[in-house]
Amino acid sequence: MSIKPLADRVLIEPAPAETKTIGGIIIPDTAKEKPLQGKVIAVGTGTKDEEMVLKVGDEVLYGKYAGTEIEHEGNKYLIMRQSDVVAILA
Repeated sequence: MSIKPLADRVLIEPAPAETKTIGGIIIPDTAKEKPLQGKVIAVGTGTKDEEMVLKVGDEVLYGKYAGTEIEHEGNKYLIMRQSDVVAILA
C-alpha cells in the first residue's frame, strides 16, 4: 500500500454495501446505506498521548459520518482518526 496514514489515523476499506435484504428483496443503488464496517488496511504510528491500538487486518465498526473518503488506484477508502472507530469485531 502506497498510502501511509500519519499519527493516530487509519486507512479503512469499507465493506461492500448490502445488495439484498434477508428476505431476498433487491436494494436499488439509490436506496443503499453506506456500510458502517470495514477492514483496516494501514495504520499510523500513534501520538505521544494516544497509543495505536488498531492493527492492519482488524475488522472495525465506525460512525456513519466518520472519516474522509478517498480513491486510490480505482479503490475507495476512508481515512479517519483512531478515535472515530467505535469497535473491533472479534
